[in-house]
Amino acid sequence: MASRGVVGIFLFSALPLLCLELRRGIPDLGVKDLILLCGRIFLLLALLTLIISVTTSWLNSFKSSQVYLKEEEEKNEKRQKLVRKKQQEAQGEKVSRYVENVLKPHQEMKLRKLEERFYQMTGETWKLSNGHKLGVLDLPEEPPETADEVVAVALRCPSGRVLKRRFFKSCSSQVLFHWMMKIGYHISLYSLSTSFPRRPLEVEEGWSLQDIGITMDTVLNVEEKDQSN
Repeated sequence: MASRGVVGIFLFSALPLLCLELRRGIPDLGVKDLILLCGRIFLLLALLTLIISVTTSWLNSFKSSQVYLKEEEEKNEKRQKLVRKKQQEAQGEKVSRYVENVLKPHQEMKLRKLEERFYQMTGETWKLSNGHKLGVLDLPEEPPETADEVVAVALRCPSGRVLKRRFFKSCSSQVLFHWMMKIGYHISLYSLSTSFPRRPLEVEEGWSLQDIGITMDTVLNVEEKDQSN
């Protein structure tokens, strides 16, 4: 459509030239002159057509190159976005692996050390062990203060607290270790010792509290065993 419009414009501009030639050549116009005039006109039209064709082709190629460049820019932008997205995902995976494999274990180790230090200060290092199966530890019912043949026993724990309880003297001596484990100190990590003189408490199965020498109110110490042995 654009090329046809241009041809029309050139033809319209050529009409005055044609009229001028016809006006100047009317008195002596012959067949030869008419042929030459038509030849000039056709030559002019051919030249104009060539110019218009070349110009239109150049404009179309320019537009095509512009469209191609725009499409290439859009493709490059999409590729760059995809590359950035992949880089961000890879960076996120690296951060996740670092947190999971380095930072998290380091924090857990730090918390573990703080926990160990705390329980060492409170004397409750038994809480750091993997645990022991205690089973069911039944303690006999505590007798009243006015009952006969009763002895009061106090356990001085590593944390500093002191627990007291009454037992019949005829109770099995094993009840002392059951009591110690029931309050959280396992016999694999802790032992009982007398206060004065300070010596490990000797307990045998079948012995009563009276048999091991506990015949009056007594204070026993809960002591942590030496794990190096």
